[in-house]
Amino acid sequence: MTTPHLRPLTAAPRRFALVPTAALLIGALYCLLPVAWILVASTKSGSELFSTFTFLPGSGFADNVADLSAYRDGVYWKWMANSALYAGVGALLSTAVSAVSGYALAVYRFRGRESIFNILLAGVLMPPVILAVPQYLLMAKADLTDSYLSVMLPVILSPYGVYLARIYAAAAVPGDVIEAGRMDGGGEWRIFRTIALPMMVPGLVTVFLFQFVAIWNNFLLPYIMLGDDEKFPVTLGLFTLLQQGSNTPALYTLVITGALLAIVPLIALFLVIQRFWSLDLLSGAVKS
Repeated sequence: MTTPHLRPLTAAPRRFALVPTAALLIGALYCLLPVAWILVASTKSGSELFSTFTFLPGSGFADNVADLSAYRDGVYWKWMANSALYAGVGALLSTAVSAVSGYALAVYRFRGRESIFNILLAGVLMPPVILAVPQYLLMAKADLTDSYLSVMLPVILSPYGVYLARIYAAAAVPGDVIEAGRMDGGGEWRIFRTIALPMMVPGLVTVFLFQFVAIWNNFLLPYIMLGDDEKFPVTLGLFTLLQQGSNTPALYTLVITGALLAIVPLIALFLVIQRFWSLDLLSGAVKS
């Protein structure tokens, strides 16, 4: 009897192993190309923007920033401040609501808990455009349209944020620790504030980042709610500039430069808070 010859299987698996890497590289290139174009285009003057090679840098970035700052007495920086207000306050309040709600859904047993959680999951799947008109009608009935509150109030409750907070609280806050706090005479609010909340910080940082980015990039809600351009966020303000650029092509350079500057706070925020994720990974590595 002869032993069958086994063909080596190393070549084919190696080829297939390259497929995920290639897909990730293509996805990264797809995401980074627009950013690279904005970075290069923001250095060009109005004449260079349409007459030079796409990825050939110019020499007009400083002039573009100066022109953008001088446009309508610096209204762009007012838009940036509005975006920081909407995103900062909205994300902070949303994170607080998500923390309390997620902790309650993870720790306490009460009638209707799973039904509430399922409704939240349904809210995650619901596109924001479906809620835009009902939210506008509610704000109009409360006489809050064209105000800062009309943009901040609808984003306070984030179904996805509550979902993440519940999952993280269930994984990061042991039931034995909560019971020990109760045995020591701690009230429920004190246990949450002094024991559970510090354990949930890495997860809540993620919720805050997601909400901040979502509110910062939000366009539809401010577009429906606001009429005074002094209250516009940067997304809506740049949109109005882009519309005017069809009649005044020189404004295109302002739009591109403004879009580049609008990315900077998001990058800075990510760099600042990523240390919380690093600390969480390190703490998880030494847990018994």
